[in-house]
Amino acid sequence: MTKKEKIARELTIALSYVLVAVAAVVITLAVTAGRTGTIVFPGTDKLDELQKLIESYYIDIDKVEMTKVEDAAANAMIEALGDRWSYYVTKEEYAQLKEQNANSYVGIGITIQAREDKNGFTITKVEPGGSAQAGGILPGDILIGAEGKRFVNVDSSACSEIIRGKAGTKVTVTVIRDGKELSFELTRQVIKTKVAEGKMLPGNIGLVSIKNFNDRCAEEAISAIERLKTEGATALIFDVRNNPGGYKHELVKLLDYLLPEGKLFISKDYTGKVSTDWSDEKCLEMPMAVLINGNSYSAAEFFAAALAEYEWGTVVGQPTTGKGNFQVTFQLSDGSGIGLSIGKYYTPKDVSLADVGGLIPAKTVEVSKELEAKIYAELVPPEEDPQIQAAVELLTEETK
Repeated sequence: MTKKEKIARELTIALSYVLVAVAAVVITLAVTAGRTGTIVFPGTDKLDELQKLIESYYIDIDKVEMTKVEDAAANAMIEALGDRWSYYVTKEEYAQLKEQNANSYVGIGITIQAREDKNGFTITKVEPGGSAQAGGILPGDILIGAEGKRFVNVDSSACSEIIRGKAGTKVTVTVIRDGKELSFELTRQVIKTKVAEGKMLPGNIGLVSIKNFNDRCAEEAISAIERLKTEGATALIFDVRNNPGGYKHELVKLLDYLLPEGKLFISKDYTGKVSTDWSDEKCLEMPMAVLINGNSYSAAEFFAAALAEYEWGTVVGQPTTGKGNFQVTFQLSDGSGIGLSIGKYYTPKDVSLADVGGLIPAKTVEVSKELEAKIYAELVPPEEDPQIQAAVELLTEETK
């Protein structure tokens, strides 16, 4: 996530103070009116003044949810930085963000996709071991409601709010299957999502799909690679399309396993401090390819860039966006949070992907928007995926 650096510690402290001030509960006011009608709140800044004026004088204050006003103000401050990678999240969104980073959540274990007619959601995946699978939910079922509420013109976040809850509690969901409505009472439980999966393709080529670089990424990816090797894989394809990135330490651990001795990742924080992560001499030597697209961000881009710069793997697919800043998430006093760009990062050859406009594949393979959406939803088998097949073709030639 990206943009203006916080070079002085005082600026960071000042920003934190202002953000907390926006979210804070207003204390007792001392209001005086000058001769010109100016309202003065001694000892406050502009944001405090605005909030206190609204709370003191706005005619319909009893109809206002001040939390929404504070959220809007905080979000506007972050947007005003002009940095597409910094962000503000509400208290509820912050809790979801923590779940996402942990690759786990409390729910029933389904992945849904909005339908064009906005009448319910198609269940595209049922997590192994989840209560949905145990209860009999199937991929292809249409989720039309939960807890008595019908999902018509409802977005996926509103749907998730109803289905998710505390572990051990019950939720009743309704689906349509073969034209019939079926209801299931399921128990919410902690679901650990699969981060990396391996699949053997024809020609002894292993396909390793990596969804993100958050918790357990390196562990699951390495495990998938080792299993594919025992099954006879002689080449590997890494799929990081639609991968939003994640933690640097997960990226470095996986690259260290794959690459020979050398630089892996260079970062420079808001104080000007430069840090470099290194790989040891142990590595995995076999032909490799990496799939990327415009939704491969951050660690996913740098993963592909590192393999390309070491000439360890061929990059296939579509150009990435080019992300050059890294963020730290700060939690505010009311439970909300901001992800703030605090530094820049560079490839092993000291290249900022933001400065060069993203990573360009060695072999570009364009796909239609329709097919891209199906790939995102994991509805396209490898043999029908032109980007996977292009990588297979390259590796087949390389292993002859």
